Amino acid sequence: MKTKFALWAALALVSGSAMAAPVSYTIDPTHTYPSFEADHMGISVWRGKMTKNSGTVVLDKAAGTGTVEIAIDLGSIDFGLPVMNTWATGKDFFNVKNIPSATYKGSLEKFVDGSPTQVIGMLTLNGRTQPVNLSIHLFKCVPHPMLKRDLCGADASGSFKRDAFGLTAGKEYGFNMDVALRIQVEAIAAQ
Repeated sequence: MKTKFALWAALALVSGSAMAAPVSYTIDPTHTYPSFEADHMGISVWRGKMTKNSGTVVLDKAAGTGTVEIAIDLGSIDFGLPVMNTWATGKDFFNVKNIPSATYKGSLEKFVDGSPTQVIGMLTLNGRTQPVNLSIHLFKCVPHPMLKRDLCGADASGSFKRDAFGLTAGKEYGFNMDVALRIQVEAIAAQ
């Protein structure tokens, strides 16, 4: 009887710890778009997005911890204006021939009711790495209706100074170097 109880208790502990284990999520590239706003000579604001992204999120809801890593294809920049896209990917700005991607790596923080409210992270852009933190305005997980796996989504925002990454085009003409960043992301549990 004691052996059966010990075995049952051990199984309960193992299954309980498995349920509380971190879950790995794969970024859905068709529902994930970092977008940005940047000054144009102080007279207008240019908006664009990156349309090709990949990455992972690891989330432990029970422990209130997690990480995020996103790779951004800089060649996928889309201002909605082809000539501007060509300029931004060329040698005078992103120079995607030499540096084709950017990465964002961060830690999910300040959980409230099982949901993170902040990402403390580092952006690597133009060969330079700088801290860029994001506020999470919306975070939700639901069962995916077709795949029957956990699906999580978030809307986050932050800002950075592009000259901190050596991207100074227009600075000599008085362009503001502040960039507003917004990331909508969806990710599906790997299993």
